Amino acid sequence: MERKTIDLDQGWAHMQSGIAKLKRILEGLQEPQFSSEEYMMMYTTIYNLCTQKPPSDYSQQLYDKYNDCFDEYIRTKVLSAVRDKHDEFMLRELVQRWSNHKVFVRWLSRFFHYLDRYYVPRASVPSLNAVGLSAFRDLAYTEVRANARKAVIDLIYKEREGEQIDRSLLKNVLDIFVAIGMGEIVQYEKDFEVQMLEDTTNYYKSKATIWIESDSCPDYMIKAEDCLKRERERVSHYLHASTEQKLVETVQHELLVNHANQLLEKEHSGCRALLRDDKVDDLSRMYRLYHKIPKGLDPVANLFKQHITDEGTALVQLAEESASNQKTTSGSGSQDHVLVRKFIELHDKYMTYVNNCFMNHTLFHKALKDAFEVFCNKTVAGSSSAELLSSFCDNILKKGGSEKMSDEAIEDTLEKVVKLLAYISDKDLFAEFYRKKLGRRLLFDRSGNDDHEKCILTRLKQQCGGQFTSKMEGMVVDLTLARDNQLKFQEYLNENSYVNPGIDLTVTVLTTGFWPSYKSGDLNLPSEMVKCVEVFKGFYETMTKHRKLTWIYSLGSCNIIGKFNPKTIELIVSTYQAAALLLFNNADKLSYSEIMTQLNLNNEDLVRLLHSLSCAKYKILLKEPNTKTISPKDSFEFNSKFTDKMRRIKIPLPPVDERKKVIEDVYQDRRYAIDAAIVRIMKSRKVLGHQQLVSECVEQLGRMFKPDIKAIKKRIEDLISRDYLERDQDNPNTFKYLA
Repeated sequence: MERKTIDLDQGWAHMQSGIAKLKRILEGLQEPQFSSEEYMMMYTTIYNLCTQKPPSDYSQQLYDKYNDCFDEYIRTKVLSAVRDKHDEFMLRELVQRWSNHKVFVRWLSRFFHYLDRYYVPRASVPSLNAVGLSAFRDLAYTEVRANARKAVIDLIYKEREGEQIDRSLLKNVLDIFVAIGMGEIVQYEKDFEVQMLEDTTNYYKSKATIWIESDSCPDYMIKAEDCLKRERERVSHYLHASTEQKLVETVQHELLVNHANQLLEKEHSGCRALLRDDKVDDLSRMYRLYHKIPKGLDPVANLFKQHITDEGTALVQLAEESASNQKTTSGSGSQDHVLVRKFIELHDKYMTYVNNCFMNHTLFHKALKDAFEVFCNKTVAGSSSAELLSSFCDNILKKGGSEKMSDEAIEDTLEKVVKLLAYISDKDLFAEFYRKKLGRRLLFDRSGNDDHEKCILTRLKQQCGGQFTSKMEGMVVDLTLARDNQLKFQEYLNENSYVNPGIDLTVTVLTTGFWPSYKSGDLNLPSEMVKCVEVFKGFYETMTKHRKLTWIYSLGSCNIIGKFNPKTIELIVSTYQAAALLLFNNADKLSYSEIMTQLNLNNEDLVRLLHSLSCAKYKILLKEPNTKTISPKDSFEFNSKFTDKMRRIKIPLPPVDERKKVIEDVYQDRRYAIDAAIVRIMKSRKVLGHQQLVSECVEQLGRMFKPDIKAIKKRIEDLISRDYLERDQDNPNTFKYLA
C-alpha cells in the first residue's frame, strides 16, 4: 500500500505547534513536558517530509525553516530580554538565555534529526547543532559581546579591589565566549582576552607606580606575590586555562620587570640590604618572583656578586691595615690566619644563601665564584692568597699550631680551604708553598696527624687533578719508605757491629723529584759525622748501585751534650750548629775567619749560625766584642758558665725567608709550562694565528695559573729562535709548527 504524500504546509503546521510548546517551556510558562508520543510524532513528521519522492522531498525547505526558527526566537525573545538589562543583570540574563538556547538547539535538532543523518552530509551544509550555535553567535552574541566584556572586566576590577563577586556568573559568561568559537578559542581571545589583558596592564601599572614609592622592597614583593597568586586563582575559577601564562606575564612585567632596578636597589630595603640583614625569607621570595621571568635573575645575581665582592674586599683592606699597624712577623702571621678564617666564614654564609634562598641556581654559583675570584687574588702585606692559604693549612696541620680543633673540625676546615683554592688563579704558587711547608712538617716530625695530611691531599687531588698532588703524595710515601730504610739500617748495624759509628744515626732518604730543592752546601763535617756518613753510604750501596746520595746538611739536626761547669745540658741543634760547637772541643778560642775556613761556609750562613749561638736567647758561645751583631772581626769562645733551668734545650736558627726563592722557582716552572702548552697546541694544529694560539694557551694553563700575555709572547719568540715554530712569510701573525 502506497504512503500518502504530506503537503509541506500541513506538515510544518504540525511542527510549529510543537516548537511553540518548546518555546513556552523555555520561557518558564506552565507547560507539561513532551511525552514520548509527541516527540515521536515530531520526528516522524520530519522523516515523512524528507523521504517523499520528488518533488515532495522537502529536506531543503525544512533545513531553511529550522534556521528560521532560531532567527525568529532570538529576535523576538532573546535580544529584547538582554537589551532591557545592564551590567551584572545583563550578564545573568545572557547566561540564562544561552542556557535556554542550548536546550532549544538540543530539542530542535532531535526533532529534525533525520536532516542531520541524510540531508546534511549529502548537501555538505553545517550540522543542525552548528546552525543553532551560529544563529546565537550572529544575532545575539555579536550585539551583546562588547557590553558583556565591559561588565566582566568591571567585575574583575572590583574583585581586584577587594570586593566579593559572583565568580560562577563570570565563569558561565566566559564559557559563552569560548563556546561561540566552536572548538577554537580565537573568539574568546579576540573578543575578551585582549581587552582584559590591556586593562590588567593599566591596573597594575597604576598600582606599581604607587607601591614602588611608598613600600619597602620586602613589602612590595609580598604584594606582588599576592597579586600573582590571585591572578592564578582567577584563571582556575573563571578564566580560560590558556590565559594563565599571558596574564601572569603581564602582571610580572608591570610589577617586577618594569621596576626591577628601582625595587632591587632600594637604599634601605633592596637586595643588598636584605643580604646584609640576613633576611632569608625575603631573599627566597625575591628568587621565587624573578626566577620565572626570562633573565629576571640577572640583576639579582649581579647585586649578590657585588655585595660579596664588597664584603670580601673590605676584609682584605682590614687585614692590610692590621698588618701595617703591627709590622711584626708574628702579628702579621696571625692576621693572615684570621683573614683566611674570615674568607671561609664568608664563603659558608653565602653558599648557604645559594643553596637555600636561591635554590642552588647556577647563576648564583657563578656570582659567588666571580666575587671570590676578585678578592681572593688580592695581595695582603705583600703576600698572595696562595701563600696565605698554604700558611693557614700549615698552622692547622702542624703539631702545636695555634688552631685548637677537633679532628672533625680540622677535616671540615681543610675541605673549605680547598674550596677557596678553586678561586685562586695562582694554584701552582699554592702548590709550591704548600709543598715547602709539607716538607718541613714531614722531615722535622711536626705533622700533627697523618690522616689529616692524606685527607687534604685527597681533596686537592679531586679539586686540581692528580698532577697537582703527585709530588706531595710522593713525599708522604718517601717518609714511609725512609722509616723502612732506617729499620734495615739498624739491622745492618746490628749484624755488622765493626762498622758501628758509635753515634745514634737516623738518615731519611728522599727522592729528589718529589721534594722542593734544598741547599746542599759543602759543609766540612767533624770527623765523628764523617764516619757516620761513610757508614750509611756503605749500607746504602748494599741496597742499590744506581742511586746517588746527596747530603742536605741544612735539614739535619743533632743532640749533643754540653758539659758546662754548673751542669750538663743536652743541646738540640742543627747539623751546622753542631759542627761549629764541636770545633771548640779542640780550641778554646776561634776567630770568625777561622770558623769560616774550618766549616767551609759562606758569610750569610755563618752569620746566622754564630748569631744563634752567641747573640740569641741561649749564649753557648761568648763573643768579643760583646755586641748584638756578628762581624768578620769577632772572636768566639765556649761559655763554660752557661746554665739553664731545663736539662734539654733547643737552639733555633734564625728563619730564612724562602719566599723569594719559591716564587722564583714557580715562575721558572711557568716558563716550561707555557713552552709545553704552545708546542702541544701547535703540534696538533700545525698552523695557527697569533691571537688563537695565545687564547688556547691561556685556556689550557688557566687551571693552574693565569698566564701573562707578555710572557706567552716572549715564549713564542724563544721557541721560534729554537726552531720549534716559524712565522708564515706572507702573514707574520701566523705560526707554523716545525716537526
